[in-house]
Amino acid sequence: MSYLRPDFRHPNLPVNDIGFTKKDYEGSISTLCAGCGHDSISAGIIQACYDLSIEPHRVAKLSGIGCSSKTPTYFLGNSHGFNSVHGRMPSVATGANLANRDLIYIGVSGDGDTASIGFGQFGHVVRRNLNMLYMVENNGCYGLTKGQDSATSDTGSQSKKGAANPYEPIDLVSMALQLGATFVARSFSGDKDQLIPLIKAAIAHSGFAFIDVISPCVTFNNNPKSTKNYDYVREHIEATSTVDFVPMKQEITTSYQQGSSTEVTMHDGSVLRFNKLKQDWDPQDRFSAMAAVNDATQRGEILTGLLYVDPQSQDLHEIINTVRKPLNSLTEKDLCPGNVALEKINESLR
Repeated sequence: MSYLRPDFRHPNLPVNDIGFTKKDYEGSISTLCAGCGHDSISAGIIQACYDLSIEPHRVAKLSGIGCSSKTPTYFLGNSHGFNSVHGRMPSVATGANLANRDLIYIGVSGDGDTASIGFGQFGHVVRRNLNMLYMVENNGCYGLTKGQDSATSDTGSQSKKGAANPYEPIDLVSMALQLGATFVARSFSGDKDQLIPLIKAAIAHSGFAFIDVISPCVTFNNNPKSTKNYDYVREHIEATSTVDFVPMKQEITTSYQQGSSTEVTMHDGSVLRFNKLKQDWDPQDRFSAMAAVNDATQRGEILTGLLYVDPQSQDLHEIINTVRKPLNSLTEKDLCPGNVALEKINESLR
């Protein structure tokens, strides 16, 4: 079997606003199991970056260890990338982001990489509001080590070997909300119509954007008694609303009646449009989101869609007032302003 993708493409493929085809956003051919939901997520990232006309070299992909952490190989092959050790992706992302704030950071992790060995690092990158998209490809098991239950596996959910999980699950969406994430969403790898607009909005968000994507493991966790198999997720999904992402360059139009939709303007002028919302749903109310997630869990439902967004979010650079230029572009004059500046600093400490 060959894992080389042919270079030839039709000469008249459609291009985006900067003249790139979707081929320019592809990576290597996936070596994951056929039908793996992770590949659908990779396809969603490719489509979102193509639609947003992002230059691939402006993206930095980061990951840890696991099936999910292999997936950055399969998208944006012409971007920067760093595959870190297990659970330590947030530290690498933080260091890279502080060094060069001009890049777009996409972190891909899994339920083991985030909810187990990387749980502490996840908590700190959330509360610091690092400007990045953090995606968890959540299948409730450890696929690389033959399907043991992960920390997100629901109580009573059965793996392929037939043993029911006796422990309480960690709900990463609830944790992200409680820790102060400024963009929180959940989706399903089998729902590209929902997932792709969420990815676009998360990339445009200024601050920590978290998307938990239920992504069934077709080899070890797609059996009938698993709560993360394809059929179970499809039968138990409850969407908050239909979400559209409108870049600021496009005219904002809607075909829905007044009162059945709401719009949230982001920091850069782009717009999130929520269509046919429930009367008690407010996407800018953190406590409303937490209550809705809890209510859905009590009913045995999986709440998907954009759960919470803070359009006025300040990312880590704004919080700690860093220099506007990337660190690698600073000159000796920038770094050594001279004795006058040093005397002012010393005087302020007396």
